[in-house]
Amino acid sequence: MKLTSLKILALFIIFFFSNDSYANYDRNKAVPVEKVLFGTVISVRNITDETLIQDKNNGWHTFGGALIGGAIGNQFGGGSGRDVATILGAIIGGSTANNRHSQPKKVVIRLVELMIEVDSGKKFMVIQDVDPQMTFHSSDKVRMIYLENSTVRIDKQR
Repeated sequence: MKLTSLKILALFIIFFFSNDSYANYDRNKAVPVEKVLFGTVISVRNITDETLIQDKNNGWHTFGGALIGGAIGNQFGGGSGRDVATILGAIIGGSTANNRHSQPKKVVIRLVELMIEVDSGKKFMVIQDVDPQMTFHSSDKVRMIYLENSTVRIDKQR
């Protein structure tokens, strides 16, 4: 039960903060800070969120395939035979394009789950994007930065 609650919390955080404006700092921009807490990392766990995303351009691919197939089919036959070839070409072209581009793409989001004990003794679990320039280990001294836009960012103390 506890693991299920943790997964639900992690998915909520991922979907709520998956917007690019939350994922990274904006360069050369001042962001108001509500408060800063200092603490120590108790545990670190690298996790991923795999999401399947359907191609948003799939309809245009199908439409383009139907147009090209219809144009090719229109080159054959004469009279009503040409009309049938055009229709069949459009159907085959659209179907081929749809089948070729209908496979969903897998997007893997790399996250790090940090259990932190702040100086007051209180414990917090934070899930944030992995930053290759900032790897965390147990017993690292960190600061929890609460930003005014309701986000929290963990950085190492230097």
